[in-house]
Amino acid sequence: MTSNAPDTHDALISARNLTVGFGDREVVRGVSLTVRRGETVALVGESGSGKSVTARTLVGLTGPGARVAADGLTWQGEDVRGWGERRWRRVRGRGIGSVLQDALVSLDPLRPVGREIEDALRLHGYGDRSTRRARVLEVMTQVGIPDPELRAAQRPHELSGGLRQRALIASALALDPPLLIADEPTTALDATIQAQILDLLAAARSRERGLLFITHDLGVVRRLADRVAVMRGGEIVEEGEAAAVLEDPRHPYTRTLLAADPARHPKGTRLTPGPAPAPRRTGERPEGTVLAADGIHKAFGGQDAVHDVSFALAAGRTLGIVGESGSGKSTTARIALGLTRPDTGTVTLHGEPWSELPERERRPRRHGIQLVHQDALSAFDPRWTVRRSLIDAVRLRRTGHPVPTPDEAARRVTELAAQVGLPEDTLDRHPLSLSGGQRQRAALARALAPRPAVLILDEPVSALDVSVQAQVLDLLAELQDSLGLAYLFISHDLGVVRHVSDDVLVMKDGRVVESGPAEDLFSAPEHPYTRALLDAVHPHPTTTAGATR
Repeated sequence: MTSNAPDTHDALISARNLTVGFGDREVVRGVSLTVRRGETVALVGESGSGKSVTARTLVGLTGPGARVAADGLTWQGEDVRGWGERRWRRVRGRGIGSVLQDALVSLDPLRPVGREIEDALRLHGYGDRSTRRARVLEVMTQVGIPDPELRAAQRPHELSGGLRQRALIASALALDPPLLIADEPTTALDATIQAQILDLLAAARSRERGLLFITHDLGVVRRLADRVAVMRGGEIVEEGEAAAVLEDPRHPYTRTLLAADPARHPKGTRLTPGPAPAPRRTGERPEGTVLAADGIHKAFGGQDAVHDVSFALAAGRTLGIVGESGSGKSTTARIALGLTRPDTGTVTLHGEPWSELPERERRPRRHGIQLVHQDALSAFDPRWTVRRSLIDAVRLRRTGHPVPTPDEAARRVTELAAQVGLPEDTLDRHPLSLSGGQRQRAALARALAPRPAVLILDEPVSALDVSVQAQVLDLLAELQDSLGLAYLFISHDLGVVRHVSDDVLVMKDGRVVESGPAEDLFSAPEHPYTRALLDAVHPHPTTTAGATR
């Protein structure tokens, strides 16, 4: 394993045997890490691994009440262990720029973004007002913000997610600092926007700037990193050259992370350890279309949100819908759910009219189509326990079925918890006290409670760590196999869509630009936009040994 000891003259920032604690709990233990000029170090780990605490400690932002100890902690060769806040302020911004994941929170909502970037210059004594204004427009242009004079006058809520993230990077780059620390800066972005942001960060590295990139996205690591340090439980369990760590990992945890990456595995491959379900016999497929759309169109304010979209979804099959923000994915989902009425075109459920029905006629059939989306908390009343929410869902009136008795509902809740792998002791807790993975399992249980035929899955795993994501994806596959469920799976993550889908629709500006069997579409895309999406993520599909469904 390549040593990462801070022993070279070109080290920008380094820590040796760093330990950080809060109260009686140590959250970082014995970490040694160095970032040198002209290199990118990826600090990889899941929530709670200690990677963000490590990064904040490196720039003096551990927070009040923290206990920090290290055999060495330096910035450009200078020992920083005795530095106070005033000394650190002179370094942050000019010496070290920071880019965080949530630009909407990081940027002041009350000020135009141009003024936010200018303040970074003013606080470090950069030029006069005219010079600063010119630099703001220069750096906004540099990061690819169109019409920089117009955008500089806009507030964060007036910008798209990609433009907000660019503005945050512009602020971090304004003083051209030698080091950038980027903490999950692309997790919530569309594929092409993510690629552009990564190109910007790579360009900074090419100017002999250092980059510490904190992420759980192994695809990003492959694209950007020179070296990788893998964190788990506050410790670095493996580190070395990126190619060596990613292609020949030594630590079991690193191998688990790589095995859980859906982009590396074809549909039917299990992502987590466990027995493989028996594969279906050749030619054995569930029959019958359960959800279909025919030429649906919807406009808002004279602008097309969805235009002439058609699809057919059969029982036991998954239709993936991919596209960037504004492509029409979510509007299509709302129309399929019967929450938005199309201007023209129709949706049928089990071959019968659905979209054109008045709500009073749809309501008795709503149990047949359920939604699971990214924010699992929104599926629950935060005042209720998970058990009470599930009982409420179980007792949802279904056409042709009596409402379950309290005893029947209690038995059904126990059955649902077992079905989604939710421990019994979590049922009497409130959603806020559950982990992200537990909440998503509970959301799945709630969606399954009325025994639907169709699940609309809107970014169901995008907020989860890679190993938890793998568990949920495996669970979805098992439920589909055992219950014959049909999935409409919406995501901007092409690796996830390829792994789960039988067929795929690619949407752009409200239209379907390409559709077909998933493997055909990903292997030989025909439309330039599909090719651009795939080029943006540089997928690395590999054939791996493992259980198949």
